[in-house]
Amino acid sequence: MKTNSILLASVLATGLWLASCTGKLDIKPVTSISAGQALTTASDLNALLVGAYDAIGSGNVYGGNLQRDAELLGDNGDVTWTGTFVAPQQMYTKRILVNNDQIDITWTDAYRAINIANTVLANLNLAASSDQSRIEGEAKFIRASMYFELVRVYGKSWGDGDNNANLGVPIVLTPTTAIDASTNVPRSTVAAVYTQVIQDLTDAESKLPSTNGFFATKGAAAAQLSRVYLQKLDYTNAAAAANRVIAGGQYSLVAIEQVFDLRTNISGVNTSETIFAIQITDQDGTNNLNTFYGASEYGGRGDIEINESFLSNFETNDVRGQLFYPDEIGAIRTAKYINQYGNIQVLRLAEMYLTRAEANFRAGTSVGATPLEDINTVRTRAKASTLTSADLTLATILQERRRELAFEGTLLHDVKRTRQSIVSGTTTLPWNSTRLTYPIPLREINTNPALVQNQGY
Repeated sequence: MKTNSILLASVLATGLWLASCTGKLDIKPVTSISAGQALTTASDLNALLVGAYDAIGSGNVYGGNLQRDAELLGDNGDVTWTGTFVAPQQMYTKRILVNNDQIDITWTDAYRAINIANTVLANLNLAASSDQSRIEGEAKFIRASMYFELVRVYGKSWGDGDNNANLGVPIVLTPTTAIDASTNVPRSTVAAVYTQVIQDLTDAESKLPSTNGFFATKGAAAAQLSRVYLQKLDYTNAAAAANRVIAGGQYSLVAIEQVFDLRTNISGVNTSETIFAIQITDQDGTNNLNTFYGASEYGGRGDIEINESFLSNFETNDVRGQLFYPDEIGAIRTAKYINQYGNIQVLRLAEMYLTRAEANFRAGTSVGATPLEDINTVRTRAKASTLTSADLTLATILQERRRELAFEGTLLHDVKRTRQSIVSGTTTLPWNSTRLTYPIPLREINTNPALVQNQGY
């Protein structure tokens, strides 16, 4: 890990993240950490925590590019990339070079968020005693989320060989304040990173409140845990975590047109279905999913076209099949990202029903509900026909997941954990192809001699 890539940038708490705050922030911008000088009050600590949320909302992580690239690298014919940017083009063609600038900045921005979270955790003593658990939970949710995203793109998939030997990413749990030889941290194993992620999210779930404005909640931590366990092929715990979110009663499904609606241009608003979202306004934040998926009339570049063949996945009455529109040149676009200033839905309730259904089906259990009941809950919301027990197979469940979560950043990870192949040009790539794993950024390799490059690069 190259630490001058993760020194804290200015922490300026602006926009909707602070909608619940009434006073101005009393903290100087932090450009390089000297925690003893920069953090002296509870207000400073809270401002820094907001800075961690701002960091994960970067366009290169949860601000859109992380999700975009998971869809491009995992694509098997659903879309066509027509843009001119080299980095996502390499993702789409599955021919990533070690100097890919997106690979570099995704790593940098994720570690920047981790470093801010580590600084918050190192200064919990500044918080009022009544706030310490919540702040700790939020910081651990952020840190765990970034480590999870890093390990599943820069490391081998869980189960692809020995998880205790395969290299993941460097684990750093204390603030980085200077650049010297001690900061050349080697890569931890895939198993070690997953262990750290689960520990952080478990702690976060126990410490976070059920409601917390736009910030991380108990439900958000459980929802992220359900993703981690599903990726780890731990179906018992995946079902249990998803069930905690559903049974908690804090969230409820709404009509799909209230989540993504072309006609009223409200895509990206928070609803009762939103578990965790990156908040975007016309003054703060970037929705890069709109940038690349949106037509020019909605502020986008239109670099990703939806192929006509994908639309055949939907029944005539399935409202999700109506979430597409032709642009001025007739190219098909997804209406999920027509709002240039729409919030980015990172975790929403429909995914929890799909996760619980799949995990229960694979484990032969009925935690919370039967798999058929959960799948029909999602289908009924979409006005699709209900399935019978004879219809329900693993393939049916996975198809439903793709219909519901299309272009939301789950594709690559689902391809890998379900052991699917991808056709790229005239080549068929297996789920564990080295071409489906990011290289460690060349700049990091050149700076940190403790880092080992991934196979194939």
